[in-house]
Amino acid sequence: MVYLTRVEHFNAAHKLFNPDWSVEQNDAVFGKCANENWHGQNFELYVTVKGRPDPQTGFVVDAKKLSIVIKEKVTEKLDHRNLNMDVDFMKGKICSIENLVEGIWNQLNPFIPEGVQLHCIRLVETPKIFVEYFGE
Repeated sequence: MVYLTRVEHFNAAHKLFNPDWSVEQNDAVFGKCANENWHGQNFELYVTVKGRPDPQTGFVVDAKKLSIVIKEKVTEKLDHRNLNMDVDFMKGKICSIENLVEGIWNQLNPFIPEGVQLHCIRLVETPKIFVEYFGE
């Protein structure tokens, strides 16, 4: 099995808050990330697929085609957006990086080219924190 990773980038604003909690409880749990005026992140998105190289091309997947799928299904929906307000697949969810990576998986998985499987989504929020999701 060969694993290929495509890296994309997007910027987005969000805030962490639970609408069922008071402002004080949100501040206690989420701190500065609950800022009423939002905050921004520069996200790095790593999309890893797995498969066997095609004997005709030597590719697991055409990386250009994978990039187009990622852009159409994910980064165009997220880049320079407010994750809480503008992103359909985040409606009604707390905009944590954990929920976001699952949402990204669900947006991409049905559109991964035939013959390969989505293996992992890694979403880097800051130089000190990232999540990985394997669809489980």
